[in-house]
Amino acid sequence: LPGNPPVQTKKALKQRFLKLLPCCRPKSIPSLSESNSVLASATLSSPGFLADSVEDEFELSTVCHRPEGLEQLQEQTKFTRKELQVLYRGFKNECPSGIVNEENFKQIYSQFFPQGDSSTYATFLFNAFDTDHDGSVSFEDFVSGLSTILRGTIDDRLNWAFNLYDLNKDGCITKEEMLDIMKSIYDMMGKYTYPAMREEAPREHVENFFQKMDRNKDGVVTIEEFLESCQKDENIMRSMQLFDSVI
Repeated sequence: LPGNPPVQTKKALKQRFLKLLPCCRPKSIPSLSESNSVLASATLSSPGFLADSVEDEFELSTVCHRPEGLEQLQEQTKFTRKELQVLYRGFKNECPSGIVNEENFKQIYSQFFPQGDSSTYATFLFNAFDTDHDGSVSFEDFVSGLSTILRGTIDDRLNWAFNLYDLNKDGCITKEEMLDIMKSIYDMMGKYTYPAMREEAPREHVENFFQKMDRNKDGVVTIEEFLESCQKDENIMRSMQLFDSVI
């Protein structure tokens, strides 16, 4: 949202989004169409509902955290049974224990941004997924956040983005918080980009953000101001709608 990047094609956005959320990207991620034959024969009995073989059942029995039942996750998210299975295979491939802590999350994330330092932004993203603040992200945490981002209403998605930017979770975004976010994005992209990023660019993005969002000019952006401003911005609305068919 900060800076309103140009709208991309759905295919390009899907590729980028899967990179930004590496836990759903196994070493060789199957598409839904490629997985249909496997998924159709999957054994969905509880508790190993995501296993489709004895080997998968064994793996589920050895992980530290076993996911909730399929029906419960379907009720809690807006994913289908097949989509949940594909997402779980990717999550299990990257996070064999069934949960991921902050350090592991940063290590996974860094693989996709080797040209820069993604550690700070990865921490912010991890905290947005770790909604119960227990220091770990389970498969349930992951698909819950992903469901909001990809299948939620516009308000759901904007609320999730606001929570990401509200670093101390006090209900408002300060310039300091937004500057930390923008610096982390620039650090993640690396210094050797073309065209070269100017040192003052993060602060300029923050000023533009507050000029647009801080309607009463009190130095902070509330959720009400954020929602109202985003809903009036055609570029942001188009960007939100592009997530509809990512998975």
